[in-house]
Amino acid sequence: MVKLLRDAWALAIETLCWMELHGLGERLALAKATKQMGIKDARVVGLAHKMVFETVRKQNLIDFLLNSALALRSLNDFKLGPKAFLRLYTHETKIVNGDFEKAVRIARMGRSILGWRELRGAEETLGEILSIQPSQALKQLSDEERIALSTYNPTWFVKYCFRLLGRDEALKFLRNTTEISPTYIRINTLKMSEKAALQKMEEEGVILEKSQQLKYTYKVVEAQKPLMRTRSFHNGLFFVQDKASCLATEVASPQTGMTVLDVCAAPGAKTTHLAQLMQNQGMIYSIEYSKRRMRVWKRETKRMGAKIVFPLLADARKPLPVKFSADLVILDPPCTSTGVFSKVPSAKWRLTKRSILSMARIQWEMLNQCAEHVKDGGFLVYSTCSIALEENEMLIERFMKWHPEFTLVEASPRIGSLGLRGQTESQRLYPHIHGCNGFFVAKLQKQA
Repeated sequence: MVKLLRDAWALAIETLCWMELHGLGERLALAKATKQMGIKDARVVGLAHKMVFETVRKQNLIDFLLNSALALRSLNDFKLGPKAFLRLYTHETKIVNGDFEKAVRIARMGRSILGWRELRGAEETLGEILSIQPSQALKQLSDEERIALSTYNPTWFVKYCFRLLGRDEALKFLRNTTEISPTYIRINTLKMSEKAALQKMEEEGVILEKSQQLKYTYKVVEAQKPLMRTRSFHNGLFFVQDKASCLATEVASPQTGMTVLDVCAAPGAKTTHLAQLMQNQGMIYSIEYSKRRMRVWKRETKRMGAKIVFPLLADARKPLPVKFSADLVILDPPCTSTGVFSKVPSAKWRLTKRSILSMARIQWEMLNQCAEHVKDGGFLVYSTCSIALEENEMLIERFMKWHPEFTLVEASPRIGSLGLRGQTESQRLYPHIHGCNGFFVAKLQKQA
């Protein structure tokens, strides 16, 4: 048990170093650190993942407490290893459960991992961290700063949510980002019937609850082991896919025999869902910019038995490498991920309020390219996992002014809230209301 704990701490420290040094997300950084350190024990990886995830999620509060303890020094004065250890130490001793004996054990473990010379400059801070009272430290701050630290969100984002949703609704949304949202899966009927797939999963100890109004979509109530280690996953009987993402594909409503252009397609959730709803009849051309993500797309479409999909490696901000017009174009562009901070906590610390405008410019370029490939009478579906107006309603508003041949049509089935700025045909989903990712989806039709 001692070795397992030590290895997990070592892996967590290395992962945080990878994240800071290379600007990686937590999952990719963990995968690279695990490979680098040659760790094979899944228990070590699982424990390190939990430590990293929770530490990154609460990083602003952790850094605030650390900088309070450091007084004349700053956390940025430390090298990567000690800096990562101090963050993990603060989380475990001040936020999880801090007692003196536990703190001493962690300090000794840090010494054994990093070496006393490496940690020497940080050791004098460890005792001072224990003496800090978070509630007292927060009292001196403004209302917005205090809410930002207590809900683990950037202050600029708290102010943004207050303006967008109003203070009371924003507080509900922000507090929900401190919780882990439910996991959803989509049963894949390309491999076997829905009933048979559910039976297979039940035999493996996976308990599911049907999501109302959506086909094949279920909330995971209980699982005896990680979903991706089940035979059902290996055999392509389901895709781990949020309810909001499933909604976007159903809103698109692809029909058998259609020609579909799937833009920003990786990792393949929407691609395989399109193929399923089309019963593997028709053509789906999937465009992705990243070679790494396209490799994932190829693996997942093969696992799920999608036979009508064709990959195209291209930058969707530039003219697309296709000469045809499609019955349906579906665009799920890169976004700020403000609707999934609870699942991708590192994203919120990489963003600033200017990031929303920068991302909206990229989305605008992609949307204009997609418009060129919608046939008369065809549909364009746009979705993001962001709640920002600039990436959603304001972008659609601008698009329709530039492209008057497109009009908004009802995005159904309707399981979310009405779009803002009068776009009642569109849908918004919020974690605290709808129990899924924060999301926006709009459907436009090109008039003949």
